[in-house]
Amino acid sequence: MDLQPFQPIQPLKPNLRPRIGLYSGGLKAYWSQFPGLRERLVEYGQFIENHIKVWGDVANFGLVDCADAGLAAGDYFNRENVDLIFAHSATYLTSDSVLPVHQICKAPVIVLNLQPAARINYEKTSTGEWLAHCGACPVPEISNAFNRAGIPFRVISGLLGLDYTPAISLTNEVTSHRPEAIRAWHDIRDYVLAAAVKRTLQHSRFGFLGNNYSGMLDLYSDFTMLQSQTGIHVQILEMCDLDEQLQLVTEAEVTAVANEIEAFFEISGDSTADPIARRPSAEQLDWSCRVAAAQERLVKKQNLDGLSYYYHGAPGNAYEALQSGFIVGHSLLTAKGIPCAGEGDLKTNLAMKICDIVGTGGSFSEIVVADYLDGTILLGHDGPFHIAIADGKPILRGLGIYHGKQGSGVSVEAKVRRGPITLLGLTQTADGRLKMIVSEGEATDGAIMQIGNTQTPIRFNLDPDAYFEKWFQEAPTHHCAMAVGHQAELFKKVADLLNIKIVVI
Repeated sequence: MDLQPFQPIQPLKPNLRPRIGLYSGGLKAYWSQFPGLRERLVEYGQFIENHIKVWGDVANFGLVDCADAGLAAGDYFNRENVDLIFAHSATYLTSDSVLPVHQICKAPVIVLNLQPAARINYEKTSTGEWLAHCGACPVPEISNAFNRAGIPFRVISGLLGLDYTPAISLTNEVTSHRPEAIRAWHDIRDYVLAAAVKRTLQHSRFGFLGNNYSGMLDLYSDFTMLQSQTGIHVQILEMCDLDEQLQLVTEAEVTAVANEIEAFFEISGDSTADPIARRPSAEQLDWSCRVAAAQERLVKKQNLDGLSYYYHGAPGNAYEALQSGFIVGHSLLTAKGIPCAGEGDLKTNLAMKICDIVGTGGSFSEIVVADYLDGTILLGHDGPFHIAIADGKPILRGLGIYHGKQGSGVSVEAKVRRGPITLLGLTQTADGRLKMIVSEGEATDGAIMQIGNTQTPIRFNLDPDAYFEKWFQEAPTHHCAMAVGHQAELFKKVADLLNIKIVVI
């Protein structure tokens, strides 16, 4: 059930682990009536804690079995500054015990209705044994109390997923292999990862270097709006900030970047199709290395977690030469956990960061062209690219011109590895709210152009025209982040905790 991150390079900054609250609900009157029941339920709670610890830090209050315990638990979770609370419905409980928890602590709550066994032993089950399996019984009561108190809640139902049977049990409790346990724990993991997104964004600094590409109205966003809805801080940067770092770059730093390029990229020859796409010159590669070293210096100095950038100045000025070396360094930074988005697209930069936090990549993309013979749509951009999710080594090509932009330099040609992918678009609606647009597909082994751009052929569950119309109808930003794996359910949970509308195509 673990989701392994795709990181071939050591991240520059670790993403924050979420702080997860946990308690088990029960009825205090039972403990003296049914010896061993309390300890059994505490053991179940410990099992849940141990599993969640894989993805986040856990503050386990233990049993909430009366109203006083609920009050104490609410204060405890506030002290622990939790991002999310799992309320384990371990046996029957009265709702007056759990309601105070969430009236005091406003962290989102998810009720866990996890039955220990797939079937009780009908012939031998006693009342005390049955009470260890009746966690679903109070969930309607909990739901009613939360609803009437105006407390949003979610419920995950399934099997507990033990890989052993407690000595006290009268039935087989080994359920880790069953789909009901696998599905429930997949949902629990996704919510923990979603909480990691929320916590990390609230502590993130996004650099905005230069400006937006003039005229791309879909990219323009209000920095205050972005901070108010996601918690990110936007640090406005100038080209002179980067140039300052360029002047400090050492030859040792240039050599280190050159070694990274050798390890993670293939150097192209001349393109047989496009006269502007040629083998990078030694001078172009050296300049890309120097600029990449300066870019990493800037990220470290400004303590950045993401970077949106674009520069379009007067022809022939020094900053134009500086921006000509951007793509390689920004691709390296993206692979190091600092996603970089071109054309000043801060919203897509945010989408890329979300993909990065949950360990699914997140490469800068836009619609390129449809292949009606293969039934695929090509998505990509002129850089940067997320090296960690590449199909083989990305290729570096020298471009005589950056189409639609000034200057020339080295660009990345690559495609995302074959298999399931998910597009995560982040757009802004007419009322100023962020909206996620999500679509799952399959990256194929189809051909791509040799023009120095990232490109991945994607087959969706709709034909290209039907897909286009549904995607366009949602008024997307024309860029999006490409993640590996089918992640729609995960992104739904991220949207839930961020209170952002989401549409799945």
